[in-house]
Amino acid sequence: MASIRKMPNGRWQAQFRPVPGGKQITKTTRRKIDAQKWLDEQTAALTTGQFVDPKAGRVTFAEYFGQWSARQVWVPGTERAMRLAASSVTFGDVPLSRLLRSHVEQWVKHMETELRGYGREKGLAPGTIRTRFNNVRAVLRAAVRDRVIPADPSEGVRLPRARKGSSLNLPTSEEVRKVLDCSEEHFRVFIALCAFAGLRLGEAAALQAGDIDLEARILRVTRQVQRANGKQVEIRAPKYGSERTVYLADVLVEMLRDYLEKHRPGENRDRWLFEGEQGLPPHQNTVGYWWRKARTAASCESIRLHDLRHFYASGLIAAGCDVVTVQRALGHSSATITLNTYAHLWPSAADRTRSAASGLIGDVLGKLPSASEDGEDDDPPAAQLVPA
Repeated sequence: MASIRKMPNGRWQAQFRPVPGGKQITKTTRRKIDAQKWLDEQTAALTTGQFVDPKAGRVTFAEYFGQWSARQVWVPGTERAMRLAASSVTFGDVPLSRLLRSHVEQWVKHMETELRGYGREKGLAPGTIRTRFNNVRAVLRAAVRDRVIPADPSEGVRLPRARKGSSLNLPTSEEVRKVLDCSEEHFRVFIALCAFAGLRLGEAAALQAGDIDLEARILRVTRQVQRANGKQVEIRAPKYGSERTVYLADVLVEMLRDYLEKHRPGENRDRWLFEGEQGLPPHQNTVGYWWRKARTAASCESIRLHDLRHFYASGLIAAGCDVVTVQRALGHSSATITLNTYAHLWPSAADRTRSAASGLIGDVLGKLPSASEDGEDDDPPAAQLVPA
């Protein structure tokens, strides 16, 4: 039921009940035409299923996130990332009904120019900003679905753009060789698994002897190590879509065979390939210490352990592997992730055109001897080029 009435002070009050027997919603205006317009808008929204109770949006972003996050089923890594993103916003105390696109834009600008840390002189990297923005946007979209707000205020917000390949640090073959040579023997195979099988740190740390089939020359990724409280480690399933079978090169198979015989002998298939404290896999901090020690000895301070995974991917691409092959080898959940990270490493249309044209020239003309191969000068006098 909807109606408009004139109040004793001369103002006009529109009122209606969204649900029969429910709470009445009112709005007071100076002009009757404005009251009628508001009432028509609310009635139309109710008819089309787009109605949002104006009072529902009084909850602040921080309050809504607390209520919404308590209902979510997240793995610990996702929960940490969501809480980090939600706590970084500059509009946590703003009621959702008053949250504007400008609030979100101001937050993005704040991340780009003001946040510093880990040795950064400027703000967060574009990729980090995008990740936090997407996590916060998930909260706002949930608020839309819950009919707390009518629309997502983050829609259309522009984010800083990263240059292609700017975040990709590709070690050279010589650098990888130096790090391998300078690493301690027990850690050399760990490095090789990252560089020649594309394993993430947590995946390599969580390997068991039974995950490796030396005869079939394969390795199965079925778990990962994640940081827990303090020095504890947590074993759980890999990232979504990262369970995979990795096909091992013959040299890596022999490295693994020698390593198992010397450092991890036994028949128990559940024994950890690499061991940390209390018989558990090594903590990420422990692996980080081993890695920093190796790269310092090799004078390769700029290389991160994760860069060895990029090194592996670049090798597959250089060998002519297609997107799906690289995606499966790396354990990406979709080919889009692979392309977003490594698209610039694949030959472009221009590269393929030049290569095809070179092949045609070779087929038609063969290898033409140069003037120097005939015993002539590279730049003969002009008189020699003119027929007699």
